[in-house]
Amino acid sequence: MGAAIPITIRFEAAGDEAVIHALTEAAFRDMPFSEGDEQHLVDALRRDGDLACSLVAENADRIVGHIALSRITISDGTPDWYDLGPVSVWPELHHRGIGSALVRRAIAELRARGANGIVLLGSPDYYGRFGFVHEPQLRYPGPPPEYFQSLLLEGKLPVGEVTYAPAFRS
Repeated sequence: MGAAIPITIRFEAAGDEAVIHALTEAAFRDMPFSEGDEQHLVDALRRDGDLACSLVAENADRIVGHIALSRITISDGTPDWYDLGPVSVWPELHHRGIGSALVRRAIAELRARGANGIVLLGSPDYYGRFGFVHEPQLRYPGPPPEYFQSLLLEGKLPVGEVTYAPAFRS
């Protein structure tokens, strides 16, 4: 694990789009579980107005990380749930705390907005440290169930099937 680097986290601003696209493409290029289209997903979420929150991490020189949050729907009608991801960091800067800092800030941002919860598809080992767990009553068909995880922020855990923004289905 490399040494942590000082970063600041801010909301995406106009003009960040091309860097976020390149960063996301590079971050997922060699990932075995990736279909290689995460950068297009972020672009489509933004274009469709479904990018509910987009945060970037910067060091003194450049944007070094990005995280996207989008609204989801749950079949039982529970409101104010979000999907977290993708989370992107330049490959040469992995294991420096950037992704973790983005996840913590994204969770804090959604808490501040009064969100009820967050779902994601990802490594249970990685996301478990932030409190994400697989809850069988909250379902997303397709991937191995243990990779579909949630974090309850407020209220009761919903019971039902999750539907992502249209960009995830295109």
